[in-house]
Amino acid sequence: MASTVWKGYISFGLISVPIRLFVAARENHISFNQVHQVCGTRIKQQIYCPHCERVVERSEIAKGYPIDKENFVLVSNEELKALEAQSSETMEIVQFVNLPDVDPLYYQTSYFSVAEDPGRRAYSLIHKGMQQLKLGAIAKITLHQREQIVMIRPFEKGLVLHTLYYPEEIRAVAEYDNQPEVEVQKAEVELAEQFMKQLTGEFHPEKLKDEYEGRVEQLIESKQGQAEAPSKQPKRKLAPVIDLMEALRKSMGQPPEVKGTAAAKKPPQRAAAQRKRREG
Repeated sequence: MASTVWKGYISFGLISVPIRLFVAARENHISFNQVHQVCGTRIKQQIYCPHCERVVERSEIAKGYPIDKENFVLVSNEELKALEAQSSETMEIVQFVNLPDVDPLYYQTSYFSVAEDPGRRAYSLIHKGMQQLKLGAIAKITLHQREQIVMIRPFEKGLVLHTLYYPEEIRAVAEYDNQPEVEVQKAEVELAEQFMKQLTGEFHPEKLKDEYEGRVEQLIESKQGQAEAPSKQPKRKLAPVIDLMEALRKSMGQPPEVKGTAAAKKPPQRAAAQRKRREG
């Protein structure tokens, strides 16, 4: 059974839908423990207080806001709980938006929402309406003691939520913002579009595999005598492309453009006739 990360209501006008949220996606990769190389024992990390000069139990730890390097204002979980907004229990839809209007750059963490039994009909109503109109909904929710903006959108059998970054959290990167615009030829754009169309198809996520993860698993199995050791992966040596048209043609499997003088490109009969007129 998946763990519920939030339980409350979606509020839509006078309609309240009781729901639960579950984490929709999580990174899945092989993890390693830190081991003492000498004896093979797993290393333990301890919380140490340099003032008291002893290891501290987790029950002794409090939240502290730094005033300077040595002084902190202590804040308890109860004090923070008392300050939580209404969005800690009720997620009110404040606006509907066209889904393409919200750039995926703002998407953060994804959650599945599941309606409680009394709210299934209202949940279905909201889901079907948003699906037909291709809309998303902006709402506020308190998760992990922080009020966050979320995008609610229809997905398959229900509604999924994506926490959104606030605008001030989107980093300003001077190297990205100050990139110069470079002119490209119309023929280059058309050939690039042609190549893109060759690679365009339906999205099948089940075909996407983490090949590196598979090689790591094989490495671990080989060290246990259960498989052959994986082969080392060759590294591609790349360099900046000088001739874009030539690179695109090769990518598409087209023969290279025949280069030469105008006379060389003329049909043999025409070239011979012109030569005969000049001689006459």
